[in-house]
Amino acid sequence: MSDSTIVTGITLIYLSVVLWVGIRARGQSGSSLEGYVAGGRHVSVFILFFIIGAEIFSAFTFLGAPGWAYQHGAVALYIFAFISLATIPIWVLGPRAAELGRARGYLTQGDMIADHYRSRPLGILAGAIGVLALVPYLAIQITGAGLLFQAATDGFIPFWLGAFLAFVVVAIYVFFSGLKGIGWTNLLQGIMMVSIAWFLGLAVTHRLFGGVGEMFTQIKLQMPEYLTMPGVTGMTWGGVSTAILVSAFGSGMWPHVFTRFYSADSARSLRQVSVLYPLYSLLLIPLLLIGLAGMLIFAGSPLARPDTVLLEVVLKVANFSPWVKGLMLSGALAAAMSSGANQAHTVAVILTRDILGSNLMRNASEAQAVSVTRWSVLGLSLVAYAIALFNPVSLVVLLLGAYGVIVQLMPMVLGALFFPSLNRAGVTLGVIVGSLTFLVCQFLIDSPLGWHPGLWGLGMNLVGVYIGQKWLPDTAAQSRAIG
Repeated sequence: MSDSTIVTGITLIYLSVVLWVGIRARGQSGSSLEGYVAGGRHVSVFILFFIIGAEIFSAFTFLGAPGWAYQHGAVALYIFAFISLATIPIWVLGPRAAELGRARGYLTQGDMIADHYRSRPLGILAGAIGVLALVPYLAIQITGAGLLFQAATDGFIPFWLGAFLAFVVVAIYVFFSGLKGIGWTNLLQGIMMVSIAWFLGLAVTHRLFGGVGEMFTQIKLQMPEYLTMPGVTGMTWGGVSTAILVSAFGSGMWPHVFTRFYSADSARSLRQVSVLYPLYSLLLIPLLLIGLAGMLIFAGSPLARPDTVLLEVVLKVANFSPWVKGLMLSGALAAAMSSGANQAHTVAVILTRDILGSNLMRNASEAQAVSVTRWSVLGLSLVAYAIALFNPVSLVVLLLGAYGVIVQLMPMVLGALFFPSLNRAGVTLGVIVGSLTFLVCQFLIDSPLGWHPGLWGLGMNLVGVYIGQKWLPDTAAQSRAIG
């Protein structure tokens, strides 16, 4: 039996187990819209921890993060900083959002925004921004799955087929089970990926260098510039710091994270999740070690795509058995699929609830809404799959760009949760100006001072809010003061 056959067989067995668990988790609550979207609003802290953690458990974890460490060295530690700061949005926003969602029946950010500002078009705008940010994020997971399959099976399963297999499995169990399927599969996949990550990180450094300490000694002797920050990235300290801030602020604005706030059984559960959230850093430590090992291994022949460093080291350098390679592929796919399930589910809910629900589906029954949401999971996953097939961009670059878009929702969301005096005109002008500023700094000019374009966008967003608040009074429909 060839190595590729063994690797493929192990992975297909794993995908079958995930699919079985996801479908079995369906239960009765999936037949209602609230059950399908929010798990009946009684998801406990244990499952909620893994559902919200899927923002970190992604293709970025096994491919993008090691690739960033390989390419730039110590600056990859920015990830630990933003994970630690991301606890703040969960602690501050989560309980309030859960309270309002339960009281008013919210299922999406757009629901809350449209109700608070008494503006359905504003809810649609927020939903559209969420879709624009989430579809590329979903494409990251599909891209990662394709790269993993292609490399681990030595081309036996090509990129397009590997990406297709992973997205089909996710789409099927999300289609049938909604949030419950996501929760139980994320639990299974979280345990799988943590175990595999630590085994690989320690095994690689021991096999190739004799241990972690010896590896760092060699890096210090051969390329010490990679152990400083911001080092060889070409970024400034301002660039690194603003990337951390945008990622931390944006983490609480993601529609799939926000929707999970509504699913919590209590505010206490969300606060407990926020306390536990930094534990996800433990998953990244061994994977960054593999990226740093790649700096030494490929010093004389740099990789064409840094995102593949983990695959190159594990599959071609460390000389593991095909059984270990199959488990590695399964663990890495677990990361991509757990996050992809969250994103596919949420983007379908946004499309059905915020965008179509205001127009074509205004008079739809609950059963029709659930049906359209399910089919939207399949359709939008297919769109993300198409993007993945033609996406040459680094996973980290794509992710940072997505954060720059989604963070523009922050003033609007904070107004709905805590600052009822902010009017509709101000937050509308702010999000438009902020988003346009981000796009200009991201794609048309070099971002001033080397800062993350998302922070410039957020700054102009706040200027727009101030101008709208001061000179564009919203007398027709003042914001709802939520008590």
